[in-house]
Amino acid sequence: MSFLDILHLALRNLRQAKLRFFLTTMGVIVGVAVIVTMVSFGLGLQRNMLSRFRALDLFNEVRVFGKSVFSMAVAGVDPKLKRDENPGGPRGPGFRADQRPTRILDDAALAEIAAIPGVAYAEPDIGFTTFVRANGRVVPLTVNGVSVPNASSRFKNFLAGQMISRADADEAVIDDVSAETLGFKQPADAIGQTIEFLAPANEKNTSQKSDGQRSSDSSESEDEGGLNFFGIPLEDDSDIEPGSDANKATSDGLNQVVAHTFRISGVLNSKPKEGAGQGGRIGLMSGAAIYVPLRAARQWTIDHRNPMGEVALALARQSGQLGERETEGYFSAVIRVDDPVALTPVRQRLTELGFGSFSIVDELEQLRTVFLILDSVLGLLGGISLLVASFGIANTMIMSILERTREIGIMKAIGAEDREIKLIFFVEAAVIGVTGGVLGTLAAWGVDGIANRLAYRFVLKPQGASFVDFFSLPPWLSGSAILFAVVISILAALYPAARAARIDPVRALRHD
Repeated sequence: MSFLDILHLALRNLRQAKLRFFLTTMGVIVGVAVIVTMVSFGLGLQRNMLSRFRALDLFNEVRVFGKSVFSMAVAGVDPKLKRDENPGGPRGPGFRADQRPTRILDDAALAEIAAIPGVAYAEPDIGFTTFVRANGRVVPLTVNGVSVPNASSRFKNFLAGQMISRADADEAVIDDVSAETLGFKQPADAIGQTIEFLAPANEKNTSQKSDGQRSSDSSESEDEGGLNFFGIPLEDDSDIEPGSDANKATSDGLNQVVAHTFRISGVLNSKPKEGAGQGGRIGLMSGAAIYVPLRAARQWTIDHRNPMGEVALALARQSGQLGERETEGYFSAVIRVDDPVALTPVRQRLTELGFGSFSIVDELEQLRTVFLILDSVLGLLGGISLLVASFGIANTMIMSILERTREIGIMKAIGAEDREIKLIFFVEAAVIGVTGGVLGTLAAWGVDGIANRLAYRFVLKPQGASFVDFFSLPPWLSGSAILFAVVISILAALYPAARAARIDPVRALRHD
């Protein structure tokens, strides 16, 4: 018999037992639908995660680490006893370098890094917190230095104004939350207004003096006016009445703590946005409420070093880890590449130069493993239902043998070979598998669509979030599910087909 004859015979046999064919196919449909739905959910999670990382601009940046002044200060301590090599640094996400850096990340090192092929620019991560005065209010806010111009997508969405115009401009960019905190009713109201960073008036001069001069001046200050803070004498003011001359003098003293004045050039939109990248940190640079040019931020950290930084610098020089004429450098910097493909060669070059680095790609390798395990588990759970359906296929085939014993005997009596008898049953099983696989895939597509809309209607929309597709149904998944259903169906027909081929035609012809 030709294959078309076998196919025609198989389809005729299935039509003669419509109810049995329908029930058996339903088992395959349910099994395939469960597999596709579960695996597509895992793939959807992975796709949404990658889309979010891409929207948050995490594939174009690398964080590079150099020897910090704190690590140099504790160079003689047993590494097992070290708990924090940057206790005075900014608190942020737990970025971990791929290796311990051996070089100081200073301006010369940044220029060398910026010359690496594929690197667009490198900017140090300079951040601090200070009291800020604007619009008649004084609040503590975080500040970060940024290179100008800057290609990071965090500086693409302004509610008002624009980016800082020049690298040496006394301009600042604030976010919308800070603008509201400082009392501006509308973001546009903040544009052109001044913002002042506050610090002790005598701190800069004090930080530039020698230890001997500092001790002497401190003694003189205590002898002349007692202890002071921010240039304001700390005296017992319990007897000072509101409106008195002493209280007015204290208020006037606050005017002596202005350290630097900037003009607000733009207000960033930090509120959640539509799409995969709604909310969250953009890029690897530390987030801040205010952004100023790098030069101004660097000068501020030098002029107003925190006490732990002063001690660490002194210890590093005393131990010989940092020369008297050497600068302490930066704890970390962010490198932006022109193309994410350049991440790997750039990081290899950073390793050769003696710097540590961190990229989101490091985390993605671990996440891919997690998602692979998740998809496998989900597929296995769905495969169990398809395995149960395979028993139904085997049962259908066996029942078909009992009903068609005489027919099989006649076919063998007129010359049908065992191979052709087996092929008839295999084709019947394949038809069940193809039908169940196709309908099961369509059912999974329908379930995915309904689940997405229910999630948006009852979960996302009440919270003000945009629509998110939680499932991913690529063509290869649909094709694989149909192929898997066909393979399982044929495997389920192995025993019935072999049993049918072993039927003795003489006994089959005598079968009622």
